[in-house]
Amino acid sequence: MKNFKQLALNVINIEQQAIAQLSQFIDDDFAQACELMFNCRGRVIVIGMGKSGHIGGKIAATLASTGTPAFFVHPGEASHGDLGMVTAADVVLTISNSGETGEVLAIIPVLKRIGTKLIAMTGNPGSTLAKLADSHVCVKVSQEACPLGLAPTSSTTATLVMGDALAVALLNARGFTADDFALSHPGGSLGKRLLLRLTDIMHKDDRLPRVSHNAKIKDALVEMSLKGLGMTAVVDANNSLIGLFTDGDLRRILDEEINIHQDSITSVMTKNPLVAQQDMLAAEALKIMEDKKINGLIIVDENNQPIGAMNMHDLLKSGVL
Repeated sequence: MKNFKQLALNVINIEQQAIAQLSQFIDDDFAQACELMFNCRGRVIVIGMGKSGHIGGKIAATLASTGTPAFFVHPGEASHGDLGMVTAADVVLTISNSGETGEVLAIIPVLKRIGTKLIAMTGNPGSTLAKLADSHVCVKVSQEACPLGLAPTSSTTATLVMGDALAVALLNARGFTADDFALSHPGGSLGKRLLLRLTDIMHKDDRLPRVSHNAKIKDALVEMSLKGLGMTAVVDANNSLIGLFTDGDLRRILDEEINIHQDSITSVMTKNPLVAQQDMLAAEALKIMEDKKINGLIIVDENNQPIGAMNMHDLLKSGVL
């Protein structure tokens, strides 16, 4: 019976070595390729055939989502009209491990005539494609993980990693921020984590739990039950926040001689509680709540007056948690 675990480990070891060897190719040619893409006034057009094309599609997507406008064009389709998408202001990144892929080489004369800058990513610096390019990024590997040496394995992994290196180098050079990233990722949990602010999810107006400093403990319990957030803000005569009373505070006073009908809420509330502002990112509020081991936050305005409240359940419903 075949030792599938050992065979799999062999593949991983070979591909790890391929990745480790890439560092020698982070050279002046790599920097030149980055400069061409950084200074591109149009888009980066990624072209590749077969497995290189699949990797190229991912590289184009990574570039596009990290501040470098890019898209993938299949070389076969390019030869039948899609080259009309390419302009002289663009930069074309061609991917071919051999550097001799016929479908890719066939469109090079047209790109040269247009005047488009050409970057080649190959495993063969002496190839036709590498020699025709304005810049060559080498992704040469010593061996494929395929025991036959035929199926693109190590070479496609190396190409993918080099594509990430290009994209992240450009991201840093552009000063690309998390907010910029969020603009191209508005959907799903990632977009919510990056874009959602407390003002979008907080309970406000009549849904905001709040009692006066003159209130009794029983009044605070009623307010907490009505609003269902497990807490209530305590405000002074000017509606400024002076304290917070939570389910946790209630549990802590159960063993004390407290009369909930007579004792003031100010005698058991937490003074000067941690607060947040409405423009704070929900993901940032989550980090604060996890670090401080609290279940909710009161949101205040510039005058320290409560304008909202939220808890972990709100973050869960919004998809941030």
